[in-house]
Amino acid sequence: MTPSHRADTPRHENEGHGHGHGGTPDEPPTPEIAAVRRRATTMLLLIVVPLAMATALGVLLLWPDGNGPQDRNLDTTYVTPGGTLLDATVTKLETFPCGAGDDAPQTPGDDDLTCVRAQVHLDTGPQQGKTVTIDLPPELNRAGIDTKDRIRLLHVPVGDDQEDYYAFVDFIRGIPMIWLAIAYAIVVVAVARLRGLRALLGLGLAYVMLVLFMLPALLDGENALLVGLVGSSAIMFVVLYLAHGLSARTTTALLGTLFGLIVTALLAWWATDATQLSGIGGDNAWILLSSSRTLDLSEIVLCGIILAGLGVLNDVTITQASAVWELYELSPTMSAKRLFAGAMRIGRDHIASTVYTIAFAYAGAALPVLLLISLYQRPFTTAITSGDLAEEVVRTLVGSIGLVLAIPITTAIAVAVVKAVGTTPTRS
Repeated sequence: MTPSHRADTPRHENEGHGHGHGGTPDEPPTPEIAAVRRRATTMLLLIVVPLAMATALGVLLLWPDGNGPQDRNLDTTYVTPGGTLLDATVTKLETFPCGAGDDAPQTPGDDDLTCVRAQVHLDTGPQQGKTVTIDLPPELNRAGIDTKDRIRLLHVPVGDDQEDYYAFVDFIRGIPMIWLAIAYAIVVVAVARLRGLRALLGLGLAYVMLVLFMLPALLDGENALLVGLVGSSAIMFVVLYLAHGLSARTTTALLGTLFGLIVTALLAWWATDATQLSGIGGDNAWILLSSSRTLDLSEIVLCGIILAGLGVLNDVTITQASAVWELYELSPTMSAKRLFAGAMRIGRDHIASTVYTIAFAYAGAALPVLLLISLYQRPFTTAITSGDLAEEVVRTLVGSIGLVLAIPITTAIAVAVVKAVGTTPTRS
């Protein structure tokens, strides 16, 4: 007996891209199959090309001129007037009770706190190389500070007859963060190989779009809904095709992502207004307001909600499109109805896990607020609808609705496309 396939012939030639090949690994497609594939490809192009052109046009029309807010005032906001930021290295530390030797009235409990007096070597600035002494708050002693730590200081010249003022601003974390980023890149490339490298490149280009287009456009006062939608769409075009290649599968995921983005943007636009999210809950918001009175922080919240759901939305759509293709390749004779139902079973599991991911990610970001709620025993309904916590809740709900609705749409598109351009059964 002669076997229908040679033992050394793989089931799919060019595994992972079987949707673009003929009826069998060694045979060209029949004229009927070729015609169906041409029609499917044409239909995808008729949808995707106008969307790409509209996105490019939106970027051009919304591209900022770089002037930013016309009333911006950067001299009295981030640093004290006349002050500059310097880098320094801690050379010596000395602890002492916070209430010791202080003439000011003490708060009860000060004697139980330990403050830190540090000698630091100035690494930058006009007095580079000089050693100065500064007092640090007890929170830094509790959090942990050691010699050789690099810190950032605020320097304010006082005058010839008095010593200049130096104050702790923050730690300098550049080096460890760079090493962490390098480790992340190595792990991604080692596991995902070339696709991981392309994904990292796409991530870099996405941040270029964010920094060069979206942020300056918001500062210029452009419509936040359009900036968020156009900027996110442009990022998705670049990231998806760069990471996953030009294929019907990637195009299917892109269409599902764009649908989810539109839903998320419209919901965010309504929810921001309906829940009156002002965006003025944190210190950074007040710095922005003092920098420019013309900035509308609620618009920035709106754009942030759209951008926040981008990564998870991309994840579910590309996974769902891949699930449809894999199920089809395992059983090419499966009907469209059964294929959709099987892929949706995977999608429902993905929905559940992704909703948990979003919820706990935002809970982690809002953990200080949650601790305050627990500490002061505020009513749950009052706390969850106030300030920063309300923004996190709305962001979670809007993003979750967008990604949940994107899954059945992506699945339906993928089933229709794979039935037209997918691998056909191998004949015996």
